[in-house]
This record gives sequence, structure tokens and C-alpha cells, in this order.
Amino acid sequence: MQKLFSDLYLRVFSSILGNELVLRVVKNSGYLFSATGIAAALSMLQGILAARMLGVTNFGVLGAITVFTSVVNKFASFRMAELVIKYVGQYSEVGDKQRAAAVFKVAGIAELTSSILAFGLVWLLAPLGALFFAKDATTANWFILYGLVVLANFISESATGLLQIYDRFRRIAAVTIGQSSLTLVLISLAYLNGGGLVEVVVAYMIGKVAGALGLTITALREATQQWGSGWWRAPIHLLRGKGRELASFAINTNISATINLINKDSELLWVSALRNPTEAGYYKLALALANMVQMPVSPLPQATYPELSREVARTNWANVRHVLKQGSILAFVYTFLAGLGLLLFGQPLIGFFYGAEFLPAYPALLILLCGFLVANTFYWNRTALLALGRPDYPTKVNLAAAGIKVVGILMIVPIFGYLGSAALLASFYFFSISLNVRKSLLLLKTQQAVAV
Repeated sequence: MQKLFSDLYLRVFSSILGNELVLRVVKNSGYLFSATGIAAALSMLQGILAARMLGVTNFGVLGAITVFTSVVNKFASFRMAELVIKYVGQYSEVGDKQRAAAVFKVAGIAELTSSILAFGLVWLLAPLGALFFAKDATTANWFILYGLVVLANFISESATGLLQIYDRFRRIAAVTIGQSSLTLVLISLAYLNGGGLVEVVVAYMIGKVAGALGLTITALREATQQWGSGWWRAPIHLLRGKGRELASFAINTNISATINLINKDSELLWVSALRNPTEAGYYKLALALANMVQMPVSPLPQATYPELSREVARTNWANVRHVLKQGSILAFVYTFLAGLGLLLFGQPLIGFFYGAEFLPAYPALLILLCGFLVANTFYWNRTALLALGRPDYPTKVNLAAAGIKVVGILMIVPIFGYLGSAALLASFYFFSISLNVRKSLLLLKTQQAVAV
């Protein structure tokens, strides 16, 4: 099934594109697409079973528990995948295995430390999360239980980056499918046995833990293959003189991720806190359906970033511009057609699969699709700036957007609820992405002029 999805994806895009670099991006994203496609189908089945088991309100509570842990984890995270891709990739290009291993080692240590910190925060803040977001203090233990996912992800970001830089996208895809399959089996068992919120939380937690450990084991094997069994002894002092640059990159990506907690990652929590878990249930479903539109596009940033980093290092500016242009055209066409399908058939699909009580999610879905059209079309808006050596710019843009959005949330969400939250998220995409795209194109234009 995975090979079928990947081959179909590759044939469709290869018939349109002829550039070797683009085809490599498509091939790698094809593996991720196959995983994303299968995982999305499995996730939809999981969501349908969970929604029917729990009802709207508890479905919203489930969203609060999972998003709470994700937000706390991202708060402490340094997005080590991006650092590993950039710097392990640079050293690998020149055959410096010792320094490449040292970067991965440093990234792993930093990520392990941040994971422990993140779990500690989940443990401490769980009572507040239960009170403010789930509106039920008795759910605090389930916040802590799901928080074990954070510990399991102790070096998963670094692991993902390493597998991407060595084009092991097929392995990432296999882990993704395995995780989703396991979660579906557990939720199906809970459904058949009349389970409730606790059983669903446990099922999601076990699936996430299995996926994280699978990625980590796969990446450690890859590190051994690339650098030998003693790679972990690579001396950190080899990076002397690069410390400030590495720290600056990690801090900027961390700040950017932290700001995104306000801009787009904590939507359900705002709705739960300022309104109620029932509206959060509607919004959780709207976000899940809107995310389906991103399914074929979501692998592209992961597959594109390593290639962009390599081409920037080689100063092949024409290739960089070609990849961005062709990718945007294809992403726009797909997103427009998929959005049109949801516009026409979204309402009856919600009623049939999830039940009539979830129909209020449909208006929020339509609002979100407007923002996702922009986000998909310019999926490369942030990764291009990272590859061009400007990780600070999207951070500044996100900071400005966060200030505006916080004011908007406090003014709009208490009045308009989840529909207002959907409108704010769509507006965020319009504002931030347009600025990032403009900056990327200006930098490319400048570099091409210098090269000439």
C-alpha cells in the first residue's frame, strides 16, 4: 500500500516536472506522502471512533489534553531537526564525519534536556490544565499520563533530522504508518469494549510513544552506519568557534516555535479556556478536516529543506527558485480542488461519519480553508529563509503576529467563540506568510545579482 501511494505520487508529479532536483524532492516527499496519506486515513478512522465514543464535549476535552502536552513540549523544544539538517548536512557535504557526528551528539543532548524539562512542566501544570481547559479538575492525572509522550520523544527531532539529511524518508514513512496503525487498533478495541476518555487517552499515548521510540532507534542505527559504532564519542570541542552560530540558530528556531504556540498551535486551548470544551470539540473536528487538505503538501517542507540547504551551499540559485515556483503551483492547484470538494460535500460527510451533533464544525472548516490555501501554496515560506541563513526573520514576523493575535483572541474569541478563532488563524496565515515570501524572494534576487 505504501509503495502504491508513493509510486502514484511520483508518477503524477514527474509527468509535470523535469528538473532533477525537483524530482528528488518529489521522490522523498512521495515516501512521506504515502505515510501521511495512510496515516491520515487511519487518523480519520481514529477520530470517527473517538468522536462517537466520547461525544462533542469529551472530544473537546481529549483535544485539550493532547494539545496541552504538545504546547508545553514545543515551549521547551529547540526544533533540533532543522539544526541537524543544516549543520550535519554542511559537514557531510565536505566529508567531515567527526564534526557531523558531534553536531548530532550536541543536538541529542540538548533535546534530551529539554524533554525532561518539558515533562516536569506538564507534571506541574497539569492541575491548571485540567481546571482551565478541560473544566474538570479530576482529569489532571490524564494530562500527566499523556505527558509521558514528551519523555518518549527525548531525541525524536534530532532523529528525524538525521534521517532526512541522509534521504531515509522511506523509514520515516514506515514508522509513521506503524504508529497510526497501532493507535487505530487500540482505539478500535476501546470502542468495541465500550471504553471512554481514559481508554482513548491511553491509546493515543501508547501510539505516540511507540512512534517516537521507533524513530529514535532507526536514527541511531543510521548514525552507526554513517559514522561507525563509536560516533557518540565524537569530541564536542571540534565545534569550537561554531558554538555561537549553533546556539543562535537553535534559539531562533525555539523562539519561533514558542511564538507559534500563540499563533497556531494552541487554538483548542484558547477556545476551551475562553468558551468551553463543547466548542473546542467542534473546533477540533474542523481543524482535523482542514488538516486533511494539507495531507499531500505537508511532506514537502521536510523533503524540500535538505535540498534547499544543499543548493544554497552550492550557490545554485536558479535551482532554488525553480523548486519554490513549481512547488507553489502544484500545491495551489491541489489545495483549491480539495477545498472545493470540502465546500460541496463537507457538511453531509460530517453528519454521516461523526453525527449531526458535530455539524456546527462546518462553518469553522470553511473559514480555515481560506487560510490553508495560502499556507499550502507557500509551504516553503519558512524553510526557504532557514536555508538562506535568516532564521531570525520568520521569528520577528511571528512575534509581531503573536502580539496582534493575542489582542484579537482576547477581544474576539469570548464573543464569537471557535468561529472567531478560525478567522484569526486564517488571518495569521495571510499576514505572516506574505511577509516571509516577500523576504525570501528579495534575498534570492540579491544573491542571483551577486552571482552574476
